[in-house]
Amino acid sequence: MSGKIFLDTNIVVYLYSGDEPEKQAAALSLIEQNNPVISTQVLSELANTLSRKFGLSYDVVANAVAEVRDACTVVPVMPDTIAQALGLAQKYKYSYYDSLILAAALSAGCETLATEDMQHGQLIEGVVTIRNPFGKQ
Repeated sequence: MSGKIFLDTNIVVYLYSGDEPEKQAAALSLIEQNNPVISTQVLSELANTLSRKFGLSYDVVANAVAEVRDACTVVPVMPDTIAQALGLAQKYKYSYYDSLILAAALSAGCETLATEDMQHGQLIEGVVTIRNPFGKQ
């Protein structure tokens, strides 16, 4: 992947999941090699997933969130991002929260969105291409 890369929450979660070591290694490689972009939404969803799904303590979750925050460029979700997400949801038929990820990627000037939740290869607004970094298309 080239250009600025935005990471969806599902990619970041693999950093802390031992269930799929190949995906964990691929996610780590994306972070180490690309200085990726995430949004405050990604940090919030990561915290929720690690505490609720993985049952980690808030101290451990706070450390994980800090690690990811420090390894990535973090963009805030602003009112304009929310408005754009609503338009993207209507146009592309993704959920609101997936569209909020797309809107944040667009506002950050990213060329690629790394996710396994959306249509691989789809071009959004002529700018962001959705890519599954795990090779499943």
